[in-house]
Amino acid sequence: MNKNDIIAQIQNQKQHPHLKFRLKTATENFTKKLFHTLFDAEIPVEKNLEELEKDFEELVDLACWEHDKPCSKLWQNYITKLPELLCKLTKDAEAIHTNDPASNSIEEVYLCYPGFFAVAIYRFAHEFYNFGFPLVPRLMTEYAHRLTGVDIHPGAKIGTSFFIDHATGIVIGETAIIKNEVKIYQGVTLGALYVEKDLKNTKRHPTVEDRVTIYANATILGGETTVGENSIIGGNVWLTASIPENSIVTHSPEIKIRQNHE
Repeated sequence: MNKNDIIAQIQNQKQHPHLKFRLKTATENFTKKLFHTLFDAEIPVEKNLEELEKDFEELVDLACWEHDKPCSKLWQNYITKLPELLCKLTKDAEAIHTNDPASNSIEEVYLCYPGFFAVAIYRFAHEFYNFGFPLVPRLMTEYAHRLTGVDIHPGAKIGTSFFIDHATGIVIGETAIIKNEVKIYQGVTLGALYVEKDLKNTKRHPTVEDRVTIYANATILGGETTVGENSIIGGNVWLTASIPENSIVTHSPEIKIRQNHE
């Protein structure tokens, strides 16, 4: 097989005309610039919003393949949501600072906490998701996933004052609902009982009510599973059924003491 034949065969295998990996890079650059624009005290907001609008136009050209959808009009609607998003993120940062004794300042939360970064990018992406522009928000949250180890689908619904501690290994599925003042620690999964394609557009992931704490490596599964408000889910718990408010769910390990042999 000569070189021309090899090139022809590779070209024939490229069957997805919209698959352009520069969309991924462009989305990551857009996401980083948006984060800095909204939080960095030294960055001029007006100038950067104008730059972000141009960057978004590039994303539209790469990701909006259905010409009957007015993707280019999303930006003006999106920026009207930014003040409200910032209010929510201020409450998220305050929740982290208030609940974590290791936090020395609110600036430390913004600069150092991967949980805050993951939640911020989720909130930015969620608004695009709500506008029916799905690929870019998925790329945004995957960017945060890669940097933080937190995998939040942009379709999830998350209330105010959300506290993620340590962050690594957290998974929150597309149809999960998390109410207000919820605290989640590393390794927690809010997932589906099982995965099949025909479950698309059905609620597959749990609902977590107000003021719930979920400790490390707990797994909560199923679209009909609800964790009642003010409940505590202990570390390593496996939960597939609803629990009422004010519950405490624990995992009790079996402990055996080794006998010393002379």
